[in-house]
Amino acid sequence: MLPLPHTSSPMPPIPSQERPEQRRGQRLLFVSLLFGILFNFPLLAVFDHDGRVGGIPVLYLYVLLAWCALVLLTGWLVRTK
Repeated sequence: MLPLPHTSSPMPPIPSQERPEQRRGQRLLFVSLLFGILFNFPLLAVFDHDGRVGGIPVLYLYVLLAWCALVLLTGWLVRTK
């Protein structure tokens, strides 16, 4: 019988295929946290006033643009390799 080689680390190294998926998951977690921050009270209160841009209330425009930006960012993160 041959002796088993002794390794210093108890876990085998992670294959290189899992690392991009882990990074993508971290980026999507960041996007979800950003979503929570952008649609929380303090920032919504900043845009909640009587101003209008092109006849559209500022709060509605902010919510629409922030939502579109987050959807596009999420789609880009999911599709890129």
